[in-house]
Amino acid sequence: MLYQLHELQRRLLSPITAFAEGAATLYSIPGSPLSYLPFSREISASYGLIHRLGKDYEKPQFGIRETTVRGETVAVSEESVLVKPFCELKRFKRATRARDPKVLVCAPLSGHHSTLLRDTVRQLITEHDVYITDWIDARMVPLSAGKFHLDDYVAYLAEFIRHLGPDVHVISVCQPTVPALVAISLMASENDPKSPRTMTMMGGPIDTRRSPTEVNTLATTKPHSWFENNVIYRVPSNYPGYMRRVYPGFLQHAGFVAMNPDRHLSSHWQYYNQLVKGDGESAAQHRAFYDEYNAVLDMDADYYLDTIKMVFQKHALPLGTWVTGATLGHRKVEPAAIRKTALFTIEGELDDISGSGQTEAAHGLCTGIPKGRKQHFTAPKCGHYGIFSGRRWREMIYPKISAFIRKHA
Repeated sequence: MLYQLHELQRRLLSPITAFAEGAATLYSIPGSPLSYLPFSREISASYGLIHRLGKDYEKPQFGIRETTVRGETVAVSEESVLVKPFCELKRFKRATRARDPKVLVCAPLSGHHSTLLRDTVRQLITEHDVYITDWIDARMVPLSAGKFHLDDYVAYLAEFIRHLGPDVHVISVCQPTVPALVAISLMASENDPKSPRTMTMMGGPIDTRRSPTEVNTLATTKPHSWFENNVIYRVPSNYPGYMRRVYPGFLQHAGFVAMNPDRHLSSHWQYYNQLVKGDGESAAQHRAFYDEYNAVLDMDADYYLDTIKMVFQKHALPLGTWVTGATLGHRKVEPAAIRKTALFTIEGELDDISGSGQTEAAHGLCTGIPKGRKQHFTAPKCGHYGIFSGRRWREMIYPKISAFIRKHA
C-alpha cells in the first residue's frame, strides 16, 4: 500500500506545486504588479522553494550536443545501439572521422539515472568513442518482459562487451564494478576473444568488508528477509510495470537524504536566500544539481535483493564463492582467469559510499593479470561523486584514465 499512498500524495501535491510555480513567477517577473509589492522577493522565493520541494522530477536528458575533438568543435548525437527490456546501450556519436579508443561506460543501477554520469561522458567524448548503459526504470517495464536478476545484469554487460568487440575499454562506476568484474571473469574463463582491452573500476563495492561505510553496515545488520519485507512493493496500476515487484525510487531517495539531512536542509535554505538576493547563477546551480539528484528510478526487486545478498552479505566475490544461476549456466566466477585485460582501480580518499580499499581489492582477486598491467590511484580530498564528476574528475582523474587506456590500446 505504501507505493499507492505515495502516488496519492503525488497527485494531491501536483496542483499545489503548479500553483506555487505560477505564484513564484508572478511575484518576480518585471511587469507584474505583484513584483513591486513589499517583500515580493521573499514571497516569490518561498513559492519557488515549495515548488521545488513538491514537484515531480522526471528523468533528465544528457543534453550533450557538441564537443571538442583535436581542437575542432563537432556535433554530438545520441544513438541507440542495442535495446534490452531493462537497458539501452547508447552511443554518443561524434561528427568526426577521428578513430579514438572505444569506451563502454557501465552506469550504476542504484537509484539514479545514468545521466548522473553526464560529466563523465562529457569529458570522455573529447578523446574517446563513448557508449553507456542507460538503465530503464523498472516501473516502466511490463511483467511480460520477465524477471531481472543480478545474473541478467551480468549477461547484459557481457553481451554489450561482445557487441562492441575486443578493442573496447570498460569503465564501471560504483555499483557496476561488481557485475562488470563478474562478466569479464566469465568471458576470460572461456577464453572469449572479445574480452575487453582494459577495465577501469571506480569507487565500487568489490569487497565491502574493507572500511565499511554506513551503506555497508545497513546491509549487514539486517537479515535478507528484512529487505524483502520492508522495502519491496508492487508497481501501481498507472504504470506499464503494473504489479512488478520493485524497490521504489522514492524510498531510495528518502535513504539518500537521510544520510546527510543537515546538508540538504542547509542547501535549500541557501537556495531560498539566493532567490531573495537575486543570485540567479547560484540558484541555477542548485536547481541543476537537484534536478539530477531528485530524479530516481525503481529497481527490480530480484536484482536488488540478489545484490544485497551476494555483494553485501555473502561477500561472494572476494571469498571466491560466487556461482551463477541457471541463466549463466551455474558457473563459478574466477577473476584469476583474467589475463589479457588490464586493470585500473580508482578510489576517493573521502568516499563515504565505497570505503577505502573496497575497489582496490580487485587487484588481489585478479592474480592472473601481470603486475605491469595493473594500476591503482586514490584521489586526494575526493568524495564519492568527485571521482566521476566535477573539477577533480576532469583535472586529476580523467587524464590518468585516458593515459591508461592508450597505454594498453
